[in-house]
Amino acid sequence: MGKKKLAFIGTGVMGSSIVKHLLEADYEVTIFTRTKEKAESVLSMGAKWSETVGQAVHDAEIIFTMVGYPSDVEDVYYADNGILANAQKGAVLIDMTTSSPALAKRIAEDAARKGVNSIDAPVSGGDVGAKNGTLSIMCGGERETFKQVLPLLEVFGQQIVYQGEAGAGQHTKMCNQIAIATNMIGVCEALAYGRKAGLDADTILQSIASGAAGSWSLSNLAPRMIKGDFEPGFYVKHFLKDMNIALSEAELMNLPLPGLRLARDMYNNLIEEGYGEKGTQVLYKQYID
Repeated sequence: MGKKKLAFIGTGVMGSSIVKHLLEADYEVTIFTRTKEKAESVLSMGAKWSETVGQAVHDAEIIFTMVGYPSDVEDVYYADNGILANAQKGAVLIDMTTSSPALAKRIAEDAARKGVNSIDAPVSGGDVGAKNGTLSIMCGGERETFKQVLPLLEVFGQQIVYQGEAGAGQHTKMCNQIAIATNMIGVCEALAYGRKAGLDADTILQSIASGAAGSWSLSNLAPRMIKGDFEPGFYVKHFLKDMNIALSEAELMNLPLPGLRLARDMYNNLIEEGYGEKGTQVLYKQYID
């Protein structure tokens, strides 16, 4: 698709790694994030800084967003100096925030009225997938727009799947988060059981991580749990946000999800205990403290 001019809004734990891949692929990337100091690593690689969202996106052909909450998405898209007010006609918007399916549909509709295309493209794979360029990307929107941006997504993603119309990417991400939420309980309980039984945690993983119990969380987060490393690859506060979105959507579909409710309650306890800025693997502290 050629070297399009890119804008990237939100260079947090995962966003900064994605921007690095884009820069290494010789794309011109203009960024905006709330705290400039946190973007120094990508600025030192050649990313261009803008003082506002509107300034960052006004001449960009592809605009990425990866912020924290649906309220943040709404702000960067709908503020007077935001994306929809400043994006050029023909631009493509790619929101990689895990957000509300309804908001994704609204953005797509409002963008279309301005002659702008939109894809909701939440990701999975955590900080490891972002660093390695192996993210799973779940896409909703017009199929032709998806085909147009696919080569760009392949710069930092590995499993990139078109899921359907606007909002379908976000619904798929909810499926992903539901599966992770209850699996995280299982991973923690397996390690806690092994610990109580006097087993060595590392040798437990040697036996179970590659068998029927295997999962991304067991392979990537259980070793961090064992080491007492609870620094974020994905924040507890953002995971709780995702679970709340999924439960709200499930309620609209009259679908009970008791496992997800249990996980949400446990993570809510972690928030109350001051662990919102830690990684999701900090759930293990519920079993060992």
